[in-house]
Amino acid sequence: MRLACKVGVLTTTLASAAAVTACGTASGASGTAPPTTQQVVQASSASSSSQPAPGQSSRPGRGNRTHEGTPAAGATRTSRAAMTPRAGGGAASPSAPAVSTAHPDHVIGHGTPASCTSQAVVRAVAAGGVITFSCGPRPVTIVMRATAKVRNTSARVVLDGGGKVTLSGGGVRRILYMDTCDPAQTWTTSHCQDQSSPVLVVQRMTFADGNSTGQLFDGGGGGAIFDRGGQLKVVDSHFTGNRCDASGPDLGGAAIRVLSQYQNRPVYVVRSTFRGGVCSNGGALSSIGVSWVIQDSTMSGNRAIGRGANPARAGTPGGGSGGAIYTDGNRYTVTIDGTVITGNSATEGGGAVFFVSNDRTGTLRIEHSRLRGNPNAGFHTAGYPGVFFLGRGTPLVIASTLS
Repeated sequence: MRLACKVGVLTTTLASAAAVTACGTASGASGTAPPTTQQVVQASSASSSSQPAPGQSSRPGRGNRTHEGTPAAGATRTSRAAMTPRAGGGAASPSAPAVSTAHPDHVIGHGTPASCTSQAVVRAVAAGGVITFSCGPRPVTIVMRATAKVRNTSARVVLDGGGKVTLSGGGVRRILYMDTCDPAQTWTTSHCQDQSSPVLVVQRMTFADGNSTGQLFDGGGGGAIFDRGGQLKVVDSHFTGNRCDASGPDLGGAAIRVLSQYQNRPVYVVRSTFRGGVCSNGGALSSIGVSWVIQDSTMSGNRAIGRGANPARAGTPGGGSGGAIYTDGNRYTVTIDGTVITGNSATEGGGAVFFVSNDRTGTLRIEHSRLRGNPNAGFHTAGYPGVFFLGRGTPLVIASTLS
C-alpha cells in the first residue's frame, strides 16, 4: 500500500518518545516476552516498497545537482559558520564530543601488544564502564576470538582505543554486540526496546573484517557493531572490510546495524570513516525505525549486493539497496552533514542512500555534503542521484552536491 506524500520540513529531533516505532511498545510486567525483530521485519516488508513510484527514476543517476539554501521555518539547524572545511574536512562537531577517559574503569593490556587479548576485551565489555587500552606505543590489532557483548545491566560502556587499536573479526565473526531485548544479556525492563541504558560509546577505534553472516537473532546484520536499544554514539572511528549476510530484504549494515533507540534519540556518527563494507543492504549503516545524525564522515567503496529489493520480487532472495546507508521504518529522521559519500553501489536502489518511511512521516536532510559516483543498477529518486527516498515531501538538501 502506498500513502500520499505529505510536504513538510525536516527536523533533526523527534517531538516525543511516542515516536519509537521500530519494535512497538512492550507491555506487561517484567518477564513478558519482548516483541521480536522478525515481526518488525515482516511488517516492514509487507508495508514498504522499494520499487520506483511515479516520479522515481529506474536508472542510475548521471546528473549533477547542487542545492544552496537555508532550512524552512521550523527546521532545526546548528550554526556551522565557523566550522571549516566542510564535507569530511575534520571540523569539530558540537553534537557528539568524545567522552573523557581520564579515569577509566578498566584498562586492557599492560603496555605490550601481547597483553591486549580478545579475552580481555570480552571481559571488559561485559563488565561495563569506561574502557581504555595499554598495548604499547605502536598501533595494534586484536583479533577477536569471540564477540564482545554488552550486558544490559551496565549503565554505559565506553570503548576508547586512543587511535591506535583495531578490533578485527578476522572475517568470521561479529565484533561488538548490544541487544537490550536479548535475555542472554539480562532483560532488565518490560520495555526493552525503549530504555535509556546501556549507553554505548565507541571512540578512536578501528573495526575491521567483522562478519555477522548467519547471525540472524533479531534480524541479523551489523558485521562490526549490532545495537538494539539503549543509546549508541560513534566518534573518530574507522570501519573497513566488514560483512553481513549477502541476501535478505530488510537485513543490512555491514558495519553497523541499529534497531530502536531510547525515545528515538538519534545515533550519532561523527568524524568516522566506512570503507569496503558488503551486505545485502546498507554497505555501511542500516536501521529500522532509527534516527541518525552523521557528521564530518566519509563512506566509500561500500556495496549493497542483495537482489530483489524489498519486498523481495518473486523468485529472488531480496535486498540490494542502500550502497552506503539503508534505513526503513516510520517516523524517523536522517541528517547527513559535512560528509562525503562516494564510490558506493547498490544492485537495486539508492547507490548512496536508501530511505523509506512507511507512513511517509520520515525526513531526510543533506547539508554541506558531497554525494558523488554512487551508482544503483535499479532505481533512484528523480533529481537525486544515488538517493532513493520515500518520506515526507522531498529530501532537504542544503549547500550540497549530488551527482
